Amino acid sequence: MRRNRTAPRAHLAAAAALLFLAAAPVPAAQAASGHRHEPRAPEEFVALHDVAPTIRQDIRYFTRHNFVGERIDGYRRPMCLVTRDTGRALARAQRSLLRRGHTLKVYDCYRPQRAVDHFVRWAKDLDDQRMKREFYPRVAKDRLFEDGYIAEKSGHSRGSTVDLTVAELPARPTRPYHPGEPLVPCYAPQEERFPDNSVDTGTGFDCFDTLAHTDDPRVTGKQRANRLLLKRTLEHEGFTNLPEEWWHFTHEPETFPDTYFDFPVSRRSLTPHHPHR
Repeated sequence: MRRNRTAPRAHLAAAAALLFLAAAPVPAAQAASGHRHEPRAPEEFVALHDVAPTIRQDIRYFTRHNFVGERIDGYRRPMCLVTRDTGRALARAQRSLLRRGHTLKVYDCYRPQRAVDHFVRWAKDLDDQRMKREFYPRVAKDRLFEDGYIAEKSGHSRGSTVDLTVAELPARPTRPYHPGEPLVPCYAPQEERFPDNSVDTGTGFDCFDTLAHTDDPRVTGKQRANRLLLKRTLEHEGFTNLPEEWWHFTHEPETFPDTYFDFPVSRRSLTPHHPHR
């Protein structure tokens, strides 16, 4: 589910290593001396809002409504950063959906390596199960690595992978999440789950359950049709779905197929010459 499926290719290993070092955090000693500079994104990265402003954004890892239960490291702003090719492809998919009275809504886009490291630390803390009832009620936390829900690398860190869904227009507003409120399993009927203005796809986002597999045969009728609407629309623009997660898509060919970046999610991370810094 959160696994990395793309193995580094030998002929790109050296270049990938250099790119990763360019995006790596400055050592603590250098930071302490007052010369810390956060890594910046390569010029190929853009803010999705600048490319496709009508796409809705609900960046869950900037909030506490996620499987960890707290804001995730590296999310400085609730915004979607992607490679330029990915953003343009999403804009084309959005135009197609708008003609049918729908809109895309993204939950997560580029994800810094420090956020993935946060997930790994959380997964190893077996005592922290505050969000279990909603996000992984049928999975033991000590199996999250073995079952592939958590991994030490994520394709999101390469900039061409997005987590997203579809909403009908006009999309109604949703209430904020209140930490500590009663949780409902992510596979419960839509009217019982935490309110989300997206179409019903059978589970909520980040549902660690086999019911979230895109082609799970238990998902039928309108729920299946909604998954297929998302899948076919994005496939038409060059995206590939991760079969274990109906919401997870990667635009191919990836701009950076072997590089895992660690610049923060913020407007400041975009390269200085970008027109919207």
